[in-house]
Amino acid sequence: MQHETVSVLIDEFLAARAVRKPSVHTLAAYRRDLLLILDLVAETRARTDLSVGDLSPRLLRSAFARFAATRAPASIYRAWSSWNAFFTFLVTEGVVAGNPMSAVDKPRVAQPSPKPLRGEDTPEQLLTAVAVPDQRQRDPWPERDLVVIALALCAGLRLSELLGLRMGSFVGRPGERRVEVAGKGGRPRTVPIEPELDAVVEAYVASRRLRTTRDVEALLVDRQGTPLRRGGLQYLVQSAYRRAGIGDRVPRGAQLHALRHTFATRLAEDGANASEIMRLLGHGSLTTSQNYIEVTAAQQRAAVRANRTNRALGGLTRG
Repeated sequence: MQHETVSVLIDEFLAARAVRKPSVHTLAAYRRDLLLILDLVAETRARTDLSVGDLSPRLLRSAFARFAATRAPASIYRAWSSWNAFFTFLVTEGVVAGNPMSAVDKPRVAQPSPKPLRGEDTPEQLLTAVAVPDQRQRDPWPERDLVVIALALCAGLRLSELLGLRMGSFVGRPGERRVEVAGKGGRPRTVPIEPELDAVVEAYVASRRLRTTRDVEALLVDRQGTPLRRGGLQYLVQSAYRRAGIGDRVPRGAQLHALRHTFATRLAEDGANASEIMRLLGHGSLTTSQNYIEVTAAQQRAAVRANRTNRALGGLTRG
């Protein structure tokens, strides 16, 4: 392996990552980030058949500096993380003695703030709307639409996690049901399923048996009985927002993630701590989970500030 080109080593790294069963989008992002930086190093060396010995800290710093000139901080951070993971793999395999990424400045990226649905009763309004057949559709499937929205709102599943669900993902005895999720970065987790959500899942499965006889392992399917894809799932969620008339309450750029953020925010509002939120949502960092606690504290402060009695008290003290 020591004499192989960096391109070949990248393929071997991605093959090793694939064993953890990450999403195809995660693997594609790894490949894209690794090759973008590799191309910048290759331009400096004026050759493409680079070996791992060509990847000196100085050249990597130079490549990342050029990369950072035209990229957002989040993209730079992701590329740095991809290369750090790549070199960690090479160290583990004995290809290199150390990880040169420690000599490349790690960009600091502010944690994105949570973007839950706006409005106290918006989640309930959304669930009510999707539970009713949409007469504008030629072939409405309310059971399928409802299970998607419910799993995001009541279990906090990501889009990729929803697409990764299988018919056997729901396990446990009645009253102790849970869903096994293939999380981000290949981190598996289980999320408890309350009886109400379990009933929604069972209703969907029953409706699916009536609609199609295809033996498909994927839980979520389209109207032809084939596994639902990313674009179809995104369209389903957008359509649900339109039917519920809550498009103006969905934070820009959030879409399905707004449902996951709503799940986490309500956990925090109801007293869950950061560690519990971290486990339930599959966060890789406690800092990410802590954001929901801080947002809740800010919302509480805003509510107190809006109290009319406080304003009246202010008038007295100014007098």
